[in-house]
Amino acid sequence: MLNTFKQAPFYLDEQAIKWVKDTYKNFTTEQKIGQLFNLMVMQNSPDELAMIKKIQPGAITKFVTGSLETEINTINKIRHLSNTPLLISSDLEGGSMSFSFGAQVPNQLALAGLNDKKAVDYCTNVIAQEAKLLGINWSFTPVIDINKKFKSAIVGTRSYGSDIHLIKSMSQANIKILQQNNIAATVKHWPGEGFDDRDQHLVTTVNPMTKDQWDQSFGKLYQSAINNDVKAVMSAHIALPQYTKLYEDNQEQWWRPASINKHLNQTLLRDELGFNGLVVSDASTMAGVSSFSNRETVCVETIENGCDMLLFCQDPLQDFDFLLNGLRNGQLSEARLEQSVLRILAMKASLNLHHPSQDLSVDAFKQLTQSDYAKNIKKINRSTPHLVKNKSDFLPITVESKKRVLIISEGIKNIFSPHPIPLQVNEMLIKKGFEVVEFKAGISLQPENYDWILYLFSNESGLLKSRIYIDWLSLHAGFMESMYRPWVDLPTVMVSFGHPYLLYDAPSVPVYINAYCPNSDVQQAVVDALVGEINFNDQAAIDPFCGLDQLKY
Repeated sequence: MLNTFKQAPFYLDEQAIKWVKDTYKNFTTEQKIGQLFNLMVMQNSPDELAMIKKIQPGAITKFVTGSLETEINTINKIRHLSNTPLLISSDLEGGSMSFSFGAQVPNQLALAGLNDKKAVDYCTNVIAQEAKLLGINWSFTPVIDINKKFKSAIVGTRSYGSDIHLIKSMSQANIKILQQNNIAATVKHWPGEGFDDRDQHLVTTVNPMTKDQWDQSFGKLYQSAINNDVKAVMSAHIALPQYTKLYEDNQEQWWRPASINKHLNQTLLRDELGFNGLVVSDASTMAGVSSFSNRETVCVETIENGCDMLLFCQDPLQDFDFLLNGLRNGQLSEARLEQSVLRILAMKASLNLHHPSQDLSVDAFKQLTQSDYAKNIKKINRSTPHLVKNKSDFLPITVESKKRVLIISEGIKNIFSPHPIPLQVNEMLIKKGFEVVEFKAGISLQPENYDWILYLFSNESGLLKSRIYIDWLSLHAGFMESMYRPWVDLPTVMVSFGHPYLLYDAPSVPVYINAYCPNSDVQQAVVDALVGEINFNDQAAIDPFCGLDQLKY
């Protein structure tokens, strides 16, 4: 097996092969088991650090906080706690996942709307430069899911849209730039999401495609990524029943999620597509897999059925015991343990982690941010908002004729924030000379009080959201009010700084804009475009009309 690491995607030389071989040979059984874990570090807590020291995982996933100094210090501590070089992973997806102390990069769907591969190159390079200085050497991107079910809250703004050729081109660019920066890229979510409007965090989702249909869509996307030397694939809690049924008579097994499905991970991914890199499970705590089997079975079957690494734990020490006991009783084979650990070490060597490295530096990151490394990000951000509808040519707006505006908004919604975060559009409009009233429960919606109304939504696609929609009862703060649509009486503009399919809940709104993410440059761009100072984008990588002609009018 070691000789295969000389080939794609790791391309190890003899020195690196020797390091992999010697490191594996010197591991105890417990140390081999530890390498299978990718532990979450979210709170930078002493308990998290103590767990890393005890288990000696092969990887951690870092959720980056708002403090540069804290992040640098924590990663330095973690690296010193590990006896074997660590893979340090993160979701480098842009949008709301951008580092708060770095450049605010558009999410994948916003970039796809520009139909400009050079913009993907540039933004990925900006993210990669920041990530390297934070010690991150493994990105869980690109997302190559397809925007097919518009109600999906987990795909939406995270993907490159719905066109296979565009997704292929842009994901190739993402992979190339990340790995040129010595950061392993990961394509997800295997075997392909977007044809189910549910969320794997909450339920096992289903890709309903026949094998021929899959070959012509996701098959092409994954084959392209493999041909472009992507180092990792994330196997998700998604069933592909039309493929699994070719190997299973028991119909219940057709719905087995990929993360614990040998036919998908081994037969399809490795044997048919020829993938020789690392397979990591999606978060093993998700209901998409935890609802299928008990925890012990999930831990063991994740590795035995083709994943090389277990992502996240409920109780790391208990999960460690599950895998160790599984090895001792034969449920986890020695062969699969060896294959997985060798692949993990090979990926580390492909990233030159077997060579000594210096501690991370706060000053080095600050020097980067003070350079011109991201000088074009503002321009790219400002080019992303898409004008979907502009009935009666209401835009652009002039402050002289439409001075009084009522803004109705629920702020920026983020799963990790207990309360919505205010948008800045209000203040930006005031600076333009508009008189702004912010809607609150009890405020009149009577048309004579305003010249126009502006709805602002900000809910990017993400985990545990189940559905993203306009909750009119909450938004208008009343039973009768929830059924009133002010655009029959007043010019009305609706802007989504996130989920791009809100027209489904407001089909007759006269002016609708998709801005994809709420970073400050994008908010300012929307305001500037509303008053005609810059132009909106006129392209999209998805169908904002959700396949319904009604939404166009």
